[in-house]
Amino acid sequence: MRRNHQAGRARREGCEFRVLTDDDLADIHLGTLEVLERTGVFVEDEEAREVFAGAGARVDADKKVVRIPGHVVEQAIRTAPSSLRLAGRNPKNDIVLEAGRVGFTNFGEGVQIVDPYTGELKVPTKQDVADTARMVDALPNVDVYERAVVAEDIDQRVVHLHQYEAWTTNTSKHGFMGSGNGFLSRKLAEMAAVIAGGRDKLRERPLISFITCPVSPLKLVQDTCEIIMTAAREHLAVNILSMAMAGGSSPVTLAGTLVTHNAEVLAGLTLSQLTRPGASVVYGSSTTAMDLRLASASVGSPECALISAAVAQIARFYLLPSWVAGA
Repeated sequence: MRRNHQAGRARREGCEFRVLTDDDLADIHLGTLEVLERTGVFVEDEEAREVFAGAGARVDADKKVVRIPGHVVEQAIRTAPSSLRLAGRNPKNDIVLEAGRVGFTNFGEGVQIVDPYTGELKVPTKQDVADTARMVDALPNVDVYERAVVAEDIDQRVVHLHQYEAWTTNTSKHGFMGSGNGFLSRKLAEMAAVIAGGRDKLRERPLISFITCPVSPLKLVQDTCEIIMTAAREHLAVNILSMAMAGGSSPVTLAGTLVTHNAEVLAGLTLSQLTRPGASVVYGSSTTAMDLRLASASVGSPECALISAAVAQIARFYLLPSWVAGA
């Protein structure tokens, strides 16, 4: 198993980048609970709204808005695991996500790539998915694979199944991928179970995790709800990864963006825990600031670094494993 040294210890040597004070963390938490209970979140999926209603949330069926009481959210945080094991097809590539451990992954998902042989810009193919997985498999400092590119040469209705086949046969490391919707997520779980040797074996050693993104501001759309609930039922982890843009789809202030970001992730986490208490959730972020000149996401900006550092702190505050964008 790939494990960092000195894991699980609160060490103060060296450099520690704490963006938020303890009071800041408390304020963000309380502000988030207020947003979830007073403003609420848009929940597109009817079954998900029923799940929330069953736990005591107030549901406006016409507007599809769910207002979640603070005690429901906090109970969900308590039942979510503080660590999870990401199993690879080769056990030596297993890693553990928890406080005190830092790992790395590649970025995704590219819609265009530069052909490494011709230097030309092109749309990716299924073979490119396989090639990126093979490259990640060879890189010792990359711990898990995230689907790096989108196979544009495959029918997009079933592309997720083809992409899983492409990358899982070319790396023995754990993999994360956007799983499309509930139906495709179930099919991916079936494929993973075949590889693992059965459903029980897959639960013991989960070889795949899902990624899904709330739509900022404050929306859990149909596919996101389906993926979260399916992951919980299939005993697979889900990375709930908000991709807000400060000044665009979230408040222009970074503090305000952290509150809405937190509300989106915790709404998804609550849905996961109401579906199956103890389901594995990763607190995710690719949130950054919007470039106000170009109206695009400023990935790699100083604001992105500040937000990612703050998000990691917030996840530790909740005792949750985190996944944040690099800068």
